[in-house]
Amino acid sequence: MVQTARLLLIDDDVRLSTMVGDYLRHAGFEVESAGSLAHGREKLGSGAPFDALVLDLMLPDGDGLDLCRELRAQPRTRQLPLLMLTARGEPLDRIVGLELGADDYLPKPFEPRELLARIKALLRRAAPQPLDDEVLRFGRLEIDLGARIARLDGKPCELTGHQFDLLVVLARSPGRVLSRDQIMDALKGHPLEAFDRSIDVHISRIRALIEDDPKNPRRVLTVRGAGYVFAKKQDADDAGP
Repeated sequence: MVQTARLLLIDDDVRLSTMVGDYLRHAGFEVESAGSLAHGREKLGSGAPFDALVLDLMLPDGDGLDLCRELRAQPRTRQLPLLMLTARGEPLDRIVGLELGADDYLPKPFEPRELLARIKALLRRAAPQPLDDEVLRFGRLEIDLGARIARLDGKPCELTGHQFDLLVVLARSPGRVLSRDQIMDALKGHPLEAFDRSIDVHISRIRALIEDDPKNPRRVLTVRGAGYVFAKKQDADDAGP
């Protein structure tokens, strides 16, 4: 029996929440709504855990970015799939949200069908995979596929679920340049839009956690105009992909 996914929608727009909630329920999800950060925190802290969170950035009692930061700081919610909604036109707001750990974003106004597609993509990426005890090792960096943990010098790197999956996609093809489209296809994500730089932001966050010097990376390298490559040789005097 397939378990119904539980979604939490935090948005103070009652009309929008009602419309979106009804649409997602019709699509087979269990949906709960909250109109403020306080109410959202209350729902997140009680009852059964949610499978994904849809979070508006502008709320009456604070900024959704604050909640995003809190969730990513807690082990229990660090890998909760999180899609943020924003009516703000500035790309910087979206970039900040992604840097704080949001997995995806959708600007308002949006089509409910697109929201549904993005939620399904997040849930597919977060779904438990067949048990894999393989550990990928690259010098001081190891990626434990079964435990879904990356460690540098034996210390866990606090990656979100989406960031871990992105790292695995790159690490499974060391030395091979992958375009953004290839990465998104491997992640079972939505097609890239012309303005969508979410991959770049997630790569930046990954580098901050696994590189000795994120500004001069030796593990995840940029190939200008082509994409990214995970270096085969990374430590000591090793150089190049």
